Amino acid sequence: MIHCVFRFGNQIQEIVVKGNDLFFVQEGVITSIEGIKFSREGVLKEFPDLEEKEDWRKIAIERLKTHIKKMKTEMEAIEYVKSELEKQGYEAMFFQRAGWRPQLFKEKK
Repeated sequence: MIHCVFRFGNQIQEIVVKGNDLFFVQEGVITSIEGIKFSREGVLKEFPDLEEKEDWRKIAIERLKTHIKKMKTEMEAIEYVKSELEKQGYEAMFFQRAGWRPQLFKEKK
């Protein structure tokens, strides 16, 4: 299990990857992928083929789940989430593996 903390302005967003499952924690509330908010514009930017679909949100969630399950390690999933959130302006603060000491992300050169 890897626990990761991001900052967006004064808001803190925690992400937990446990095996192939992805959870979001905000203000003490834990939710799975199904509980997060998706903007229609963001989903259509990533998946233009969903524009005409009524259940675009459900399909986008299934695609995200499938993508996370394809990853071999929990750290690979955290790196993917980190790269996606940084595009939206989130700042990665630290991550913690299975209760060990928190570690800072290494800067890419």
